[in-house]
Amino acid sequence: MHNILRNKTYRKVSIILLFLLGMSGVYSSAFAQLRESLNMPDNDDKWYHIGIVIMGTSNRFQISQHERFLQYDSVLVSNPNNSFGFGIGGMHTFRISNRFEARVVFPQLLFVNKSINYHLKYPDPGKEETSVMNQNVESILLGIPVQLKLKSDRIGNFRVYMMGGFKVETDLSSKANARNAENFVKLKKMDFGIEAGIGFNFYNKMFIFSPEIKISNGIGNVHSRDESLKYSNVIDRIQSRQIIFSVIFEG
Repeated sequence: MHNILRNKTYRKVSIILLFLLGMSGVYSSAFAQLRESLNMPDNDDKWYHIGIVIMGTSNRFQISQHERFLQYDSVLVSNPNNSFGFGIGGMHTFRISNRFEARVVFPQLLFVNKSINYHLKYPDPGKEETSVMNQNVESILLGIPVQLKLKSDRIGNFRVYMMGGFKVETDLSSKANARNAENFVKLKKMDFGIEAGIGFNFYNKMFIFSPEIKISNGIGNVHSRDESLKYSNVIDRIQSRQIIFSVIFEG
């Protein structure tokens, strides 16, 4: 009887072992197939990779009125308008850990056109003024954004991430020191600000495609105020505001 029970036990153990071995083979095969279906499976192990950024921007000023705006009535209204721009940059990404990466966009070149809408009480026909005027401020911005990127787990060939950081910009077309500049508001050359956004990684065979959207807010006053200019003296502070949509191609 004891031998019969022992034989039955051996058979059960053998069946269980064979089942486990078979299942392990199935799992190994499934894992191998899953890894084979992943595009660029070793990309996350790179300590550095480079990319190209193409950007579209929505731009506006954040304006604080000067006390002169209330003291004089030559300018009744001064409001910022929304405008659009575009840009291009180089993306440099450095691996910190499985979750974090550091990114530097350099060089980043943005071509933007911001404008301010004025309502004038006493327009001057001799200067081709009307009761409603739009003053355009064109800028070519050379910037260096530095960001920290937080990544989710990779799901197949997809991943979501968040990022935030700061930027430093110089306006290559600044007219802060220009004279006889009655037709525009003058801006300082340097600006700095903070950025935050969200993006998505799509892994292809040869590259990673990443659409991304971020908010970029200047925290410095870029207005070079001129007491002698009626379009400038009614404004105290001007800060930049941008929403930037980017598509990134990384290797």
